[in-house]
Amino acid sequence: MNRIITSIAAAGLAAFAVVPASAETTMKAISFIPKTHPVMAMTREWVKQINEGLKGKLKINYVGGPEVITRYQQWDAVQNGVVDMIFAVTNDIQDKFPEGGIFVLSRCEADKERKTGFYAAMADAFAKKMKLKYIGRLHYGSFYLWINKDAKSIADLKGLKMRTGSLYDKMMREMGMVPVNINAPETYTALERGVVDGFGWPNIGPRQRGWLKKVKYVIDLPFFSASNVLAMMNMAKWNALPDDVKKKAMEITVAFEPKMVAYFKKLETDEWKKIGSSVTKIKFSPAENKKYLDLAYGEEWAAMQKRLPAEQFATLKKASCN
Repeated sequence: MNRIITSIAAAGLAAFAVVPASAETTMKAISFIPKTHPVMAMTREWVKQINEGLKGKLKINYVGGPEVITRYQQWDAVQNGVVDMIFAVTNDIQDKFPEGGIFVLSRCEADKERKTGFYAAMADAFAKKMKLKYIGRLHYGSFYLWINKDAKSIADLKGLKMRTGSLYDKMMREMGMVPVNINAPETYTALERGVVDGFGWPNIGPRQRGWLKKVKYVIDLPFFSASNVLAMMNMAKWNALPDDVKKKAMEITVAFEPKMVAYFKKLETDEWKKIGSSVTKIKFSPAENKKYLDLAYGEEWAAMQKRLPAEQFATLKKASCN
């Protein structure tokens, strides 16, 4: 009898036990380059802020980079649920998602993109075409052209052989340069042997790699500053999150993005100080400066116009402050 009474009492107490409203959700995340790479500095900070701000509700386990899943398999991996999140570049999916090329063409900063409708349009496109949730931006960084001869105008760039990349290949051709495909580790030797006369690159990297020993000029007209490193989540995983967690995650991201931009701008400023007089900064006349940037952006927009429906193209171009 005593056993029966004890069991009934225990059952009664169990009915009033406090049960957590929801268990913490853990998500596995990877990046297109190693986790420790300087480009991923603010990605690590974003993960930290999410984990602290949503402690007990959501935890992002940032496990590594391409050593976990190779770079060009990562977009498929997040779509298929092999991982829950990726921190990746849209250049890697231009066949499936051509509008991804517009991220680097945006002349808005990240916080403004959320006001112009750019963020909403891209989030909608990702959801419909890729079944992915676009969370936000993770990087900012301008590109420059570095050359081994002085130039007073765009005409002086004609014939220069340049180590290229897909981001600025069209621009170089339009300016009369000769793009040359060379792996980054081989750039110094290519400069030394005269295989190339310069290269396109951000301001962080050339000094550290020793390339500035072989080029003495940089065209001081930054382009494609917006970057295209994004935080993306599997849509099913996003949809499964409670509404309050979604809301808080986006609030954290919106507050984070301007700080992220400021962080990378400061890095650029600090790097120019370290570069000092080892290179000479070139600027042209106001008219030539405008022509230079119009060529950089115009060639990419012209190519994009051929790949997107007219209405979507017009919407994204306007919303990206172009």
